[in-house]
Amino acid sequence: MVNKEQVSSLQIAFMIMLFEIGSTPLFLLGGTAKQDSWLAMCAGSAAGFALLLVLMWIQHRSPGTDLIGMLKAHFGTAPGAFIGAVYSLYFAYQSMRNVRDLGELTAMTMLPRTPMAITMLVFVLLALYAIWKGAEVVFRLPEVLLPVMLFFYFLLVVMLSIMGAIDLSRLAPVMEGGLMPVLQAALPEIVSFPFGQMIVFLMLWTLWEKPGVPVKYTVNAYLLISAFLIFMNALNVAVLGPAIAGVSQLPFLKTVRVLSNLKFVERLDILVTIQLFLGLLIKMMLFYFCSVKALAELTGKPAKWWVFPMGAVIYGSSFLERDYTQHIAVGLGPSLKLDPLFQVAIPLLLALSIWVRGRLQRSA
Repeated sequence: MVNKEQVSSLQIAFMIMLFEIGSTPLFLLGGTAKQDSWLAMCAGSAAGFALLLVLMWIQHRSPGTDLIGMLKAHFGTAPGAFIGAVYSLYFAYQSMRNVRDLGELTAMTMLPRTPMAITMLVFVLLALYAIWKGAEVVFRLPEVLLPVMLFFYFLLVVMLSIMGAIDLSRLAPVMEGGLMPVLQAALPEIVSFPFGQMIVFLMLWTLWEKPGVPVKYTVNAYLLISAFLIFMNALNVAVLGPAIAGVSQLPFLKTVRVLSNLKFVERLDILVTIQLFLGLLIKMMLFYFCSVKALAELTGKPAKWWVFPMGAVIYGSSFLERDYTQHIAVGLGPSLKLDPLFQVAIPLLLALSIWVRGRLQRSA
């Protein structure tokens, strides 16, 4: 992006937290580890943290340069531009997945009679408007939304505790099958989603008002939100039990519906759905923004040139999967197998290139 938009350290921290939440609490990640799924989340977040350190080191060694500029600088102009274009499509694909999640979630919970095409179009247009207004508007949203979202999650947990719905004995026995089932559940699935998606911040750290990376804010935000996601994963199992949580399409919604036994409050699942809307919207918007930003870097044209075309691509491709079952199957199948290439392999090659070039320059 050619303009001089800047965002603060706190805005980046809030964006990391809201981006990582996304739709993650909706699912039981690491469900194959059963009652140890929360341990699989721990392992996935630890591996994701190691990857985050690599990403921060890459950005530290290339201050003021985003992912596209780094690829062209270290892999050559033409190969780097090609890989950058593929990254732009990858970000658009990830945005499309969140658009479809939003549409399916709306149809299942709030607006079953409204065509998904309408609800998904509304979400894409909301994101389009924010991106058109620029990075400062996009990064201002989490400052407002994150505190509200975390408050309502806290309120739900308190209500579940008052009801006595949380049974920690459902988390036992710990590591019944040993360490391998935990690691197999964590790698690569949980690393790819959500922790490996931090790759987008190689496109965003250059927006920081200072050169480099806001290390303290980034690390603290990552650690805090990892602890939150691990807790939410354990909560689903503690309320539903590993068997029910493992087979439920949307275990967190099922967890909250336990609160329907409270006589003074009803339809809390609507509250949860709204929170998930906010998380998914921010995630979709950020991937969309990075896709547009990558195209602007590659073509030298203003980002506004690409906001509408990329929005049309994201919206149109969200209809490629015929139903929610196929959408989830693709997301947890072929998509997860491709993620390590973009989230791990290419960044590691980039880090290696930066390290080798630095050694050669010092020796010269």
